[in-house]
Amino acid sequence: MLVDAEAMDAEGASKGGPAIPSGTILPVRLNQTISSAKSRTGQVITGRIMQDVWLSRGVRIRAGTKVIGHIVERIPAGTGAPASISLQFDKLVSPHQTTFITTNLRAIAGFMQIVEAQIPPIGPGESDVYRWLTTVQVGGDVVYGEGGPVTTGENPNQIVGKQVNGGVLGQVRANRGANCRGAIDGNDRPQALWVFSSDACGVYGLEKISIAHAGRSDPIGLIVLASDSGNFKIAGGTGMLLRVNANSRN
Repeated sequence: MLVDAEAMDAEGASKGGPAIPSGTILPVRLNQTISSAKSRTGQVITGRIMQDVWLSRGVRIRAGTKVIGHIVERIPAGTGAPASISLQFDKLVSPHQTTFITTNLRAIAGFMQIVEAQIPPIGPGESDVYRWLTTVQVGGDVVYGEGGPVTTGENPNQIVGKQVNGGVLGQVRANRGANCRGAIDGNDRPQALWVFSSDACGVYGLEKISIAHAGRSDPIGLIVLASDSGNFKIAGGTGMLLRVNANSRN
């Protein structure tokens, strides 16, 4: 998971990697469906890191690393309060290392929004190469093909990132309308954004669901998703941008 040649023993097992810097973005795909009606308190939930997350030269969280969390509380509809699911993500796990994390939720997008962000909105012409076609990120940024620049949807001259293997690297931008900050705690290095825009913030494609608590403030790390329109499900394949909080540790 964390790859650092100087931190490996003779058997290849990590002796402990560096702390994950506060402000690091983790692009995650949820592995299973969770439900305000049926999920259980304490239930383990898992996800997958969808793009290599570079921490420093030669050190990265590999795509495919498992993200483990659990359901803290479930409130079904009909209790006099909005239906909600409270969850935390606690660990990154690879065959040779476990890293404890505390995260908040910057953005979440439904399965179909994740799929659509990977399909060019205009089909290839007779002489076009598919992988060079333009795609649109969740949130509106435009990716100009394999290895190409990423620009904002509003201004094709404003470059905010670059397409790389597995997704895009870009500077995180503030989204004042949705109350999301840009880079925090001095961590202004390009972040792994997968299929999300550099200013993606909030909920995309999950009708009647809101982020009631993102986990940035007390209780830190607790993510609460809610709906005042009855019970709801968050399907497997849903995508998330988690952001590492300052108190994460190895």
